[in-house]
Amino acid sequence: MKLERILPFAKQLLAKAVKPGDIAVDATLGNGHDSLFLAELVGENGKVYGFDIQEEAIEASKERLSEHNMHERVTLFHEGHEKIKQKIPAADCGKITGAIFNLGYLPGSDKTVVTKPETTIAAVEQLLNIMEPEGIIILVIYHGHSEGAFERDAVLEYCQTLDQKSAHVLMYQFINQQNHPPFIVAIEKR
Repeated sequence: MKLERILPFAKQLLAKAVKPGDIAVDATLGNGHDSLFLAELVGENGKVYGFDIQEEAIEASKERLSEHNMHERVTLFHEGHEKIKQKIPAADCGKITGAIFNLGYLPGSDKTVVTKPETTIAAVEQLLNIMEPEGIIILVIYHGHSEGAFERDAVLEYCQTLDQKSAHVLMYQFINQQNHPPFIVAIEKR
């Protein structure tokens, strides 16, 4: 297949935005895959800030980062992503070049603990205020469950209202696949 699948395309966009020495955000740690990827992108002199409300996600991310000797590049917060602006040091605000969200629930865990549209939108708004111009926010939207569909609709409605003078918004998805495949919304700050 020559078309990029969803997650490789998300990584391709992040790799265009995040360079060695940069600051990046993993807004939903999950099992630490994105934090590890971002830690590799920012290099020895960069920094990643990771957020999750579930202790299980914090522990899985710590383990994955330690296995790859990347734990010193990542600061983990056992907090919701709506606290990004409160938790990221002021010195790093304005220097963030990339952020990723995987919306929905933590794979292999309690499916009733899900991301919420109000916290996701609050976090995106905060990031847009503290990112560098041309910084990219990736929202991977998993919507195959009722809460996911509700969040999808709210997030898409919000993104469609973003002023084109302040952000470019892209939606990347396969439209002929069954079972509600995930898709991406990418927001580039202008």
